[in-house]
Amino acid sequence: MRLFVALDLEDEIRQRIAMYVQGLTGFAPDTRWAKVPSLHVTLKFIGEHPEAGLARLQDTLAKIEAKPFSLAFRGYGFFPTTSAARVFWLGIEASAELPNLATQVDTALAALSIPREEHIFTPHLTLARSGSGAPRLGREEKSSSRFERLQKQLSAMAPPDFGTMTAREFFLFRSELSPKGSRYTKLASFALRD
Repeated sequence: MRLFVALDLEDEIRQRIAMYVQGLTGFAPDTRWAKVPSLHVTLKFIGEHPEAGLARLQDTLAKIEAKPFSLAFRGYGFFPTTSAARVFWLGIEASAELPNLATQVDTALAALSIPREEHIFTPHLTLARSGSGAPRLGREEKSSSRFERLQKQLSAMAPPDFGTMTAREFFLFRSELSPKGSRYTKLASFALRD
């Protein structure tokens, strides 16, 4: 089964993001927009994992000790750069507890032979993608042009602020791929305690 560890969003913030996305999709119609009900803050992508190892995985995650913390959802950006945009994302501002939690999850799962993250943790919500896979010659120009109208529209708007929430738990999710997109199911929750 395909698994990942993530924070979920509060409904109020999710609804604000949904309204924002609804007003922007027409400015980048040739991109793949994320389904707002599926948005989450990924702490660790695990990938394929045998169902037989699920209990051990849950036991390991349950031992993580972290405090609740606030996350503010505001701002936006493009990966890898604005001029070679392939991903449009919303920003997340949080205290050191967020990257610390991601590091704890990564470290705990490494003890189960799950490969450690190679990149620095950069919290964000992916809203739209242009293309997929590794960049190819000439692709940057095409991908960037798919976001050009969106970038012009965003520059004429005030920076978005979707509010602040307190993360009180994190989750183990299952991801099931289908032609209609990924479907996520919560398998277990793990409380953050003071």
